[in-house]
Amino acid sequence: MLEIGKLPPQMLERLIINPINASKIKRPEVIIRPKTGEDCAALYMKDEYCVASTDPITGAQKEIGYLAVHINCNDIAASGAMPIGIMLTLLLPKESTEEVIQEIMAGVQEATNELGVEILGGHTEITDAVNKPILSATAIGKTCKRNFISTGGAQVGQDVIMTKWAGSEGTAIISRDYERELKGRIPEEMLCKAQDMKGFLSVLPEARLAVEHGATALHDATEGGILGAVWEVADCSGTGIEIFLDKIPIKDETKMICKEAGISPYSLISSGTLVISTFYGEDLVRKLKAEGIEAAIIGRITSDGKYYLENGKKQVLAQPMSDAIYQVDFKKE
Repeated sequence: MLEIGKLPPQMLERLIINPINASKIKRPEVIIRPKTGEDCAALYMKDEYCVASTDPITGAQKEIGYLAVHINCNDIAASGAMPIGIMLTLLLPKESTEEVIQEIMAGVQEATNELGVEILGGHTEITDAVNKPILSATAIGKTCKRNFISTGGAQVGQDVIMTKWAGSEGTAIISRDYERELKGRIPEEMLCKAQDMKGFLSVLPEARLAVEHGATALHDATEGGILGAVWEVADCSGTGIEIFLDKIPIKDETKMICKEAGISPYSLISSGTLVISTFYGEDLVRKLKAEGIEAAIIGRITSDGKYYLENGKKQVLAQPMSDAIYQVDFKKE
């Protein structure tokens, strides 16, 4: 029986990546092919790269239109590219109403207006194959060759930077989807702040600054949270990594919600948090903060081994498993 969430890396390699790589079809236009940790494919089109990424929204019940646009455009931005358009596939259970569709599309329009991205089309249908609305999006962007950055570009000796806060997307999702359970458990002010974290989902501004600074690896921290993201950067780059747990910024509202839900903020979905591998990390942190973007150096790229330090103790950084959002459990008080 498989667990809910993304396939574990080893299973993903065996069941998905290896069969793809075994295909005899290898088009010369394809620059970046499927690999664990790589969120985008890249095609060479004359003087530019066309970059594409796709992801569904499965862990949230509310704001799925808004989330789908942002998380897919984040993947484009994390490759050093500019998102241009997005295509949507919306699958709805048979009891759905027109109001459900209108709400989802309102979120899509809100996000595309924020990012300057055009809706290119897609597909919508009612089906008994799903029991809640599922929205999958494919974002398309472009960049010149010199600006393209992959997840697997980290180099030994570089600083590892993260922007914003761990678990921010998960905090926004849980605070909305479980609002009834949280009322009375955490202060109303904190619940409102948690719901407002929806406004910090885009990584486009920090990705642009990171590219200008000369970062060699970027990765949006989605499923698996911040620890999953840094593991993927190291694994994809063929390097080691050392993370200082006490350097990872976490909002108080995230800490409260995670404590009530019985989950770890370090493995909670964190779209809006960009992981950056670069030399001269302190200079980039200053540039980010000057633009109003919170950032911190949380580790370094090493030659081998994946570790994190907690309370002075060095521990193995395990490969990412199912995201913490799927383990939410509000026990009765």
